[in-house]
Amino acid sequence: MLIWSQGKLDGYEVWTGSTGVMELVMVPELGSRVISLRNCRTEREWLTQPAGKLEANEYASSFGDRDGSGWDEMFPTINTCRYPAFPWKGTELPDHGEVWSIPWAVHCEQEQLHCSVQGIRMPYQLRKRYSFAREDCLRIDYEVCNPSQFPFSFLWAAHPLFQIEEGMEMMVPEELTEMIVSYSAQGRLGITGDVLKWPQPLEERVDIRLDRTCSRHEQSAEKYYFAGELPEGKVSLYDPRTEEGIRLMFPPEKVPYLSVWANYGGYQGQYHLAIEPATGLLDDLSYAMGHQAAAEVPAGGTYTWYLEICWI
Repeated sequence: MLIWSQGKLDGYEVWTGSTGVMELVMVPELGSRVISLRNCRTEREWLTQPAGKLEANEYASSFGDRDGSGWDEMFPTINTCRYPAFPWKGTELPDHGEVWSIPWAVHCEQEQLHCSVQGIRMPYQLRKRYSFAREDCLRIDYEVCNPSQFPFSFLWAAHPLFQIEEGMEMMVPEELTEMIVSYSAQGRLGITGDVLKWPQPLEERVDIRLDRTCSRHEQSAEKYYFAGELPEGKVSLYDPRTEEGIRLMFPPEKVPYLSVWANYGGYQGQYHLAIEPATGLLDDLSYAMGHQAAAEVPAGGTYTWYLEICWI
């Protein structure tokens, strides 16, 4: 059975992987962005779709210039920051990292799609390998290679912008009861670093419940991390109206943090939800390193992890 096929869209090379139950479409030149993740049985598209034709973004440009669609890789930071440690101390890392705005190399071997990219300002190589663990389950194996003679710290986060409807349910391990604010439009949930209860963060606002998606007319936008390291690498998004869901699974010993970007019209009028497993805390690599909450690749070494995305 042919799983991977190559084609063209808006002038860009695209790779499509399909099992007949799950289909993924990825654009190597656009930071290996996934532009479609579709349930072939129900015809449901899970990723927010581009507003128009596909367009490239310049290296180190603002991620806010993107159209709020698809699934990008955030690496080696999310917020713009300067690397705080020798020998790259003071090196500025761009908004949402380096790799979302530069082309990746891609080749197909049997039933696996191999992707890789070289760092621009830091000497790393980031690799990922797409395969299907089952016909309804996509697996992505990641590897960071550090060829230098010094340890290299990084923050990686998946950034899938899910297409949502009001009333969808987000399910996380029951031990997670607190969250840390990273961003909140108009300060609705407070300021960066505030620790609040989850899923109902404000006693005086019982209407605010973070484990349910809100209306596109809510005009809110928040980014938050669950406090502390995860007890289990599993999170799900479920639509009770259609009885469809998607589950993300990953190794918590390698990917110990989980963040959520919930945009219900409060940022650029966009409407989507991103569930983001992450190797570091609170978006800023320099902050994460300062709080011993960033992943580290030893000199001459590698750091590996995986992400599985399955239908439920």
